[in-house]
This record gives sequence, structure tokens and C-alpha cells, in this order.
Amino acid sequence: MKKIISLIFVFIFFNSNAQEKIELSYYLPQNISYNVDIPTPESVIGFQVGEWHVSHDKLVHYMKTLAKASDRISIEERGKTYEGRPILLLTITSVKNHKNIESIRAEHLKLSDASNTAVNVSDMPVVVYQGFSIHGNEPSGANAGLLAAYYLAAAEGKEIDELLEKTIILFDSSFNPDGLNRFASWVNMHKNQTITSDNNDREYNEVWPGGRTNHYWFDMNRDWLVTQLPESQARIKTFHKWKPNILTDHHEMGTNSSFFFQPGIPSRTHPLTPKLNQKLTAKIGEYHAKAFDKIGSLYFTEERYDDFYYGKGSTFPDINGGIGILFEQASSRGHAQDSDNGLLTFPFTIRNQFTAALSTLEAGINMREELLKYQYDFYQNAKHEVSKDKNKAIVFGDKNDQGKTYQFAKMLERQHIKFHKLSSNITTGGTQFTANDSYIIPADQPNYRMIKAMFETRTSFQDSLFYDVSAWTLPMAFDLNFGYTNSLSSAGEGITSLDFPEGKVSANSNYAYVFEWDEYYTPKALYTILKNNLRAKVATKPFSIGSKKYDYGSILISVANQNKTSEEIYTLLKEIAKETGVDFEGVTTGITEGIDLGSSYFRPVEQPKIAVLVGDGITSSDAGEIWHLLDTRYQIPVTKLDTKNLGRADLSKYTTIIISNTFGSSLNEATDDLKTFVKNGGVLIGYKNALRWLDNQKFINLDFKKSKVKAKDISFAQRADFRGAQVIGGAIFEAEIDLTHPIGYGYNKNKIALFRNTTLFINPDSTNYKNPLQYTKKALLSGYISKENLNTIKETIPFKTSSMGRGEVIVFTDNTNFRAFWYGTNKLLMNAIFFGKMM
Repeated sequence: MKKIISLIFVFIFFNSNAQEKIELSYYLPQNISYNVDIPTPESVIGFQVGEWHVSHDKLVHYMKTLAKASDRISIEERGKTYEGRPILLLTITSVKNHKNIESIRAEHLKLSDASNTAVNVSDMPVVVYQGFSIHGNEPSGANAGLLAAYYLAAAEGKEIDELLEKTIILFDSSFNPDGLNRFASWVNMHKNQTITSDNNDREYNEVWPGGRTNHYWFDMNRDWLVTQLPESQARIKTFHKWKPNILTDHHEMGTNSSFFFQPGIPSRTHPLTPKLNQKLTAKIGEYHAKAFDKIGSLYFTEERYDDFYYGKGSTFPDINGGIGILFEQASSRGHAQDSDNGLLTFPFTIRNQFTAALSTLEAGINMREELLKYQYDFYQNAKHEVSKDKNKAIVFGDKNDQGKTYQFAKMLERQHIKFHKLSSNITTGGTQFTANDSYIIPADQPNYRMIKAMFETRTSFQDSLFYDVSAWTLPMAFDLNFGYTNSLSSAGEGITSLDFPEGKVSANSNYAYVFEWDEYYTPKALYTILKNNLRAKVATKPFSIGSKKYDYGSILISVANQNKTSEEIYTLLKEIAKETGVDFEGVTTGITEGIDLGSSYFRPVEQPKIAVLVGDGITSSDAGEIWHLLDTRYQIPVTKLDTKNLGRADLSKYTTIIISNTFGSSLNEATDDLKTFVKNGGVLIGYKNALRWLDNQKFINLDFKKSKVKAKDISFAQRADFRGAQVIGGAIFEAEIDLTHPIGYGYNKNKIALFRNTTLFINPDSTNYKNPLQYTKKALLSGYISKENLNTIKETIPFKTSSMGRGEVIVFTDNTNFRAFWYGTNKLLMNAIFFGKMM
């Protein structure tokens, strides 16, 4: 009865007073006193929490002000976002603990070192990492962070003293500064003085791309394992510095929902996660339930969400001896919005998040020894698993591509995974790994389970539904050779730091230079050459100079008739080699074995001028991944061309236009303009659902193949699960690649691993050589796919190209740039950009 009365009060209060001033007492526990010398959020940011959406600069200002005012708080700036915003961390604990913080940290880390067979946890503080709003347009978390930080700084009494004495709180007030600021600007600029709760109001309907993502439109909640973004790298460094026992991740969901806390759906927990992890998660959930019952807020658990993909913030701790907790609050997406549960106000969503933050700390202190012991046992048990594992190490590398090998090793380094150079060549699984180009990862180390999670290939699952991807086998993502060995005899010196593998120029030549297309950063090298107005050509047949063999796709830069002197060319190439890791061979003659350097089989390469379509009808994350790749990896300028401006844009400026995944009909009015662009010599590249539009508009003729799925013995209640089981949420498939085709330039194996999260299948061309990329008969490498779709995908094609006038239309069914960590297929896009007209 009390719960119902409380809910009615909340509804009536905000329905009639949505514009009235909110008091701090609405949020804070009232049975304790607060230090008047600690500034409230309102006194610093200029408004009461929940009255407006806090911008990131005001959030930072408050956190810095609080740290100056309270000896319970220390603050550090761990880096910058892409837009230059600080990535802050507050460490909150007792004054006594602050004075001994390093010794406390060192003692705590002994729990994750299995060589320590006896650690006393009775007096050890529990470590809780509290993080807010990794999705910028889910801001109730970050705004609740204002309150939580104030409470921890200002609350007085025995209870708070005990909490601070027994807890180290790592406080991340904004997981996504750029996205949070973008969203705050949107809703604040559209707020009415008399608040409109109509869902159709502009305030509640962001323009493209929305505030969810970071600067390059990445969903950062998928980056914890692969750590490709600066925000992730900063917090992963903190995570491993402390190894927290609990990590919380405050999100929002649909307006008509209530509040979710974990555990999620039991059958969708990753098998490498100990069962005790989920039991402890459920026990922590009892504290949340008690707190929400007290304030009358509805909630649910063990539905919708799961703990499978370790790249999410709420799941990453589970493979590192901690407990990850996901919170999902129904979103007002502004200041007050009508919902199925009545008027949903921003202050109400903030109060729920604040309540969950405090109930987490209550659980942490009450379960302190249990959580600390669990962490200790996690690593002891992992040590025991190592002793039973016949595979004592994993070897990885690529002798032809030091760039992506280096990036893979850097990723391991960020995750505190130890590895060594090979001391001698080793062959495993039929693949030879050479000492100069490969590394070996011993299984016997603290992060054994995370290594297993990174390298595993899994095709059998308890459940057929996944909240995120079902596979992420990282060496496959990087297109790296890897294998297992039962011996460490080839392990050489341990790697303590990694240096980027700089390239070199063999000699100063007055004739020509050549370089292979194998290295990851060759597109950056070639673009820099072309940007400096040097002519370059690509070899469409192999050749040899001395003992050195040059494959399809090798690049030639002649010295004669260039706009630079031979000395200037040499100096430029040395700079490029240093920055890209590409080796240049200075040659003195055009005579070779195979095609000579003056052969017409060397085709001129044009400097690309690239536009990526953005805006309404385009999937922002897919477009952002392309923008990020070109801008940050290869330093190639890219024009972000809004779909609403297509009809007014001069498309003749561009050599290449890229359409990532599309939806709706936003491109229809530009059909004729895009066709003219292609017919006049342009290259149009389409991804995923853009293929259907390109086929419908007669840019290319595609023969789509459908799965034959029949619902048998499926009840009405089972219909959603039945349909969900036919979704490919993210799995890895094997394709054959024709190394003589321009799409295959730079690859050295005739098989490639492709990531796929679509059910878009295309039948192959009857002419074999027109299928340079084709899925194999047994295509599944890792992840979940239904039997029907597995039967459908075999021998279909993920790539097709067709001429139109003087130009080319090139299409991919799969994302070659997925989440910035799918290094192994980035070159497919770059080949389409540089060599598209040769296809």
C-alpha cells in the first residue's frame, strides 16, 4: 500500500509542478546532516539538479570545485576526448585512506595475483567503480553523479564515515563527455518555460546523429575489451590499476519502461563467467530492490539484457574478477515526457539513478569481505585452470604486416596481458611463426580467462538470442595468424614496451621506388605520396627484383618527370616510412623478372577525394566508423555529405562516394545525381542495406537469396524468440579471396574472416572470376547463426562490383570497419577506394 501511495504522490507532484523549483531534499536521504562548507551542485552550476541538463563543462567545474572543498576527494585528468574534453576520475574515500592510498592499492592488487596464497581481506576496503552515462543521450546517470559526488563529500555521521573507511570509490562522472554535451545542448535549447510533455515535441526528437555516441559516432559501451577509443583507454588504465570489485554502468532505455538492474537473462551469460558471479550480482540486486521499494519506484530484473559480450562495461568486469552491474532507467529524453506509467520527469529519472548509486555502495560495504574473497578465488581458480590446460601458450603474428600486429599487441598491453617475442621459429597448426615477426602469450598469467575470451572460437550456445554480438575472436578480427602450443620453449624476452615498427628506404634512387601493399598503413603512405603531387602506379601482375618478390598491388613511384627532385622524393619517402612502417625499395633499373617497371600492367593511381553520406537515412555508427578510419588511421580527408544536401552538391568534386547502411527513402531524390556521378567516372561504394536501394534503383543487379524459415510448433508467446533466433547479431564467417583481383591486393592468404551482422545474402555470379570474395561451404568460424541461415550463407558472395558508364558501383554485404577493431578487413574498403576503377 505504501508503494502505491508513493507512486501516486510522485505522479501528482510532477504532473502539477513540473515547472516548479525542485529542492535538493527531493533527492537526498533526510535522516543525516550535510556539511554546509561543501558546495551544493546548484551553488556552482547555477541551477538545481534536474532543472536543466548539465553540460560537460559545468559538470567538470563542479567536480573540480568539490575536490577543492573536500578532503575526501582527489581528482585527476586521465586524458582528453576527441573534442578535447577532460576525462576525469574522482577517488573518494576517507582522509585516512587517502594518506595510505598507494599501499591500499598495492594490497588490493594482491587479490588478483595468484602467487599470493594468503591475503587477509578482513580489514581491506572494497573498491567500487561508479560510471555514468556512456551514452550521451542517457543523461540521468551523469546528472545523478552530481548528487552522488555531493552526498559522498558532504554527508555526515557514523554511517558515511564507515562507508568511506571501508570503500575506495572510483568515480567516473561522465563516461562520454562529447556525447553528453551534444545532448545537453539539444534538450536545453528546445526546453519550454512551460514544459511540454508531448512526445512529438522537438525536444524529445534529436536530429541526426543524436547524442548517444562520441565524436566519431561510436557506441563506446562496446569498446571495453578492444579499447580503440581514448575514453576507453583512459578508464581501462584505471580499471587495471585498481581491479575494482564492483563496476556500475548507468544507462537509459525506452520511455515506457521502468528501471532494470542485473542479473539479466541467466541463459545468456557467457560460459567463462563463474556461476558465483551471477549469484553475487543477484545478491547485490536485493539492495537495489530494497531501496526502490522504499521510494516506490518500479523495476525489473532477469529480462531483456544479458552478460555475454565482454566488450560492454557491465560485462567486462565479469572476466576480470569483479561484478559488473548494468542499470537501465526509463528515459525522459528531455525534461518531462508522457509515458505508459504517467508523466516521466527528468528529476524522477535522476533520483532513481542516484538511489541505485547509493544502494550499490550499501551492498559493497555489507558484502565487502564476500566480494574481496570472490576476487581472490577468481584468480586462484584461474591459476588452477591453467595447470589443467594442455595449451600453454598462444602464438600470433603476421610477417607481412607489422602494423596490425603492433596494434594487436598494443591492445593486449592495454589489458595487462603479458607476451614475449619468439626466440626461435615455431610451427603450429600448419602455420610457421617467425622469431622476428611473432609473439607468444603464456597461458600462466593473471588474465588467463580474459585471454581465453579474446581468442576463443565458439559455435555452440545455450541460448539463440543475444543482446550484442555472439563472437569477437580478436586475431580473426585483425586477420592475424594464431595458434596454440603446449610448450614455452620458444618464448624469448618479455615485452615491457612496444615501439611502432618504423619502415625504411633501402637506398636513394634516381630511377624508382617500389613498395608492397601488405602493411596496414600502406593506404596512408600512398595517399601522402599522391597528396604531394607525386605520380604512383599499382602493379596488376607480380614481378621480382633480385631475390625480392612483389605481388599484385605493389606500388611504383618513378623518379623521372615528377614535380620534386630525386633528393626531395627520397626525403619525403623517409618521412613516410617512419610514420607508416612501410619499407621502400630504391631500384636502379626497370628490368625485372615478370612485368618490367615500364609495363602497361602498372596502372596509374588517382588521388582519392572521398565523400561519405551522412544524415537522415544513414546509420550513424557505420558512417562514423568509416570517417574514423579515414581520418584517424590514414589521415585521408573526408567530406561528410549530408543526404539533405545531395541535390545541391557538386558531386564531380569527388572520386569516391560511400553509402554506409541505409534505411528509409532519403536517397531517392538523389538517384539521378548519383547515377550521373558514376557514369562520369566516379566510384560508388555501398554497404549492407544500401545494397537493396542500389539494386532497386538499377545501379547494380543483385540476386538476393532468402532463407527458408518455417514456424512449426511455435506458440504465440514464443514468436519473438523464434524471430530473434533468425537474427545474425554478430558472427564471423570464412570467405575465399582472389588475391589477383584488386579487392584482394595486400592480402597473402586465400581465406579471410569476415564479420557479419546482417541476413543479406547474394547469389554468386555464374562467371567464377566475378566472385573474388565468396563464402565457403562451411563458412561459420565463430558465433551464432541459425541452421536455416547457415544453409543459406554457403557459397554466397559478400562483395560485388559492376560498371556503369565510366565509373564503378561496388557493394559489400558486411561491415568491413566494425567498431574500429576489425583491422583485418579495413583494406577491402581501401582497395575499393584506390583501385575501384580497375575492378
